[in-house]
This record gives sequence, C-alpha cells and structure tokens, in this order.
Amino acid sequence: MTRLAREPAVAVVGGTGAVGQELLALLASRSFPARSLRIFASARSAGSTLRALGSDVAVEPLATGCFAGIDLVFFAASGAVSREWAPRAVAAGAWVVDKSSAFRMDPGCPLVIPEANGEELDALQAPSIVAVPNCSTIIALMAVTPLHRAAGVARMVVSTYQAASGAGAAAMAELERQAHDWSAGRPLDTRIFGRQYLFNLFSHDSAVGADGQNEEERKLVLETRRIWRDPRVAVSATCVRVPVLRAHAESINLTFRTPLSEVRAREVLAAAPGLRIVDDRAGNRFPEPLEAAGRDEVLVGRIRADPGQPEGLGLSMFVVGDQIRKGAALTGVQIAERLLAR
Repeated sequence: MTRLAREPAVAVVGGTGAVGQELLALLASRSFPARSLRIFASARSAGSTLRALGSDVAVEPLATGCFAGIDLVFFAASGAVSREWAPRAVAAGAWVVDKSSAFRMDPGCPLVIPEANGEELDALQAPSIVAVPNCSTIIALMAVTPLHRAAGVARMVVSTYQAASGAGAAAMAELERQAHDWSAGRPLDTRIFGRQYLFNLFSHDSAVGADGQNEEERKLVLETRRIWRDPRVAVSATCVRVPVLRAHAESINLTFRTPLSEVRAREVLAAAPGLRIVDDRAGNRFPEPLEAAGRDEVLVGRIRADPGQPEGLGLSMFVVGDQIRKGAALTGVQIAERLLAR
C-alpha cells in the first residue's frame, strides 16, 4: 500500500473560488499537517496572492509538470479542469480529492462521504482519485444513511431548496446586488440566472433531460445508489433554487423496508456523527439556512412519522446544511484526513 505522507505537500486547484477559499480556511482551522502548499487557478488569477496556512501563497497557472513533488491535490474547479488535470496529478504520484462531477460515476474512483462510506478509502492501495458527491447528496445522506442502516430505505422522496452558493460566488454576489438594486429602485442585474432571483424561486438551473429530470435531480438518484451500493433504492427528487445566500435545505420523506418508530429514528439521528437535531415543536423552531451557514454539522428537524404510510414504515424530516462547507470543502478535507489516518 502506498500511503499518503503524514505531512504531505498539498496543492489546491481552484483556490480562488468559493469552495477553494473555504477549503483553504478549513486546512488552517483544522491544523491540517501540510508541509507545503501551492495554489493553482485560472490564468487570470495567476500572480495574485492568497493568505493560507499562515503564509502568503502566490497563485499559479496549471502547467505541464506542475504536480511534481506534490502528495495531495484538492480539486475545487470545474469538471472540465478535473477531467484534464486530475489524472495528470495521479500520474505524478499524488492522491486526488475532487469536488467536481467529473469522476462521481466512474467505477474506478470511489465516491465518498466519510460518515456514510468512509471505509472505501481504507481499501485504496495507490494514489487515486476520490470523488466528493454533489452537495445536495451529501446533505441528504448525512441524515438518511444512519436511518438506512437501521431499517433499510426502500424509497426516498427529496425536495431541495438550494442556495445561491451552489452556483458559485458570482451567483451569491448577484443575489446581493439584486437586493441593493431593488431597495434603490434600480433595474435588477440578472446575468447569472437570466431572471429575477430576489423574492423568487425556480427549478434548479441545470440542464433538463428528455425524461424531465434536471441534472441535479439525476445526481441525487445515481449518487445515492452508488454510495449505498443499493441499486434497488427508489429516489425521487425535485430540485429548486431559492433566494438564500448560503446553505441548502431539503424536505425528505422516507419509506423503510422494516419498521422504524419515530422514537427510535430520533435516537439513531442523535447518535450519528456530523448531525445536530434542531426540533423544537413547542417553539416552532427547526433547521434554517441562517443557522446552518458556517457550521460543520448538518441540522435535522421536523422529524415525524408519515401518517400516509403503514405504521413504522414512513418518516418525514427537514434537513439543512452549509453547501460550501459540509456540502463541498469540509467533506473533501475529511476524506484527506481519513487517508492520512490509515
């Protein structure tokens, strides 16, 4: 087995983007034991400087041979960049943790949420590409996987309420500009989504296939089946963009294969790593994006038996998680931490 060095030389591709910036902050706050750090980004960002791990680091463009001497590369860029450059990083001897969609359905690359199927990392024998799932999949499965282990999920119906952060820093900036412009009575800037985002919501801005599913919905279906290694599970998803800056919310309805009471479901969720129950019925306080923003934990609440299904076989809940943090950067860092700990 070729292990990841205990103090690896680290590179971040896409370090100037929203996820890349979050990843750099997490490496510092979690005292990740990098002996060196390099940051790569597009040519237009090359030459700029970022503060990372206590030092000023110059941003470099990707170039032939740039991964020589690097042990671990985080990719926080587009799928096109990952498809071209991640295999080059592995060929240079580096482990790769990729946040893009490029390798999520590649059978040769594990698709990992450490709390759900982190054991897949322990079987890797040589530098490889490890894919980070889509943000909506991560947030859903953080809450649903413990229940799946307890009772077996036969069907999951998910409706997502996805924040601007899922479309990147430019989308977040556009939502903020629309709020300022609306207040000032000015025309709204709609360059990112081609429509008013403020005070509106609309179907997720990914391509819609001939079957009527958009790409975000398809990811939830395919990635859940792959992570659970369960092609039988039925997943129905409706993904919607809402005018929230950061943190995705998801309404989830489950059908179990074996009975699971609401009381037992709460016990399972309370014991699961990375979750925090926010479920105050008397005060009508449940998970909210503002409370989830900046948190490592995924918040889960509105936990209740589904009266439309046989007793014990149906459960509904509401889940909220920070898309940039746990839905992207933190999961990538946790994957690297597990590779280090092997």
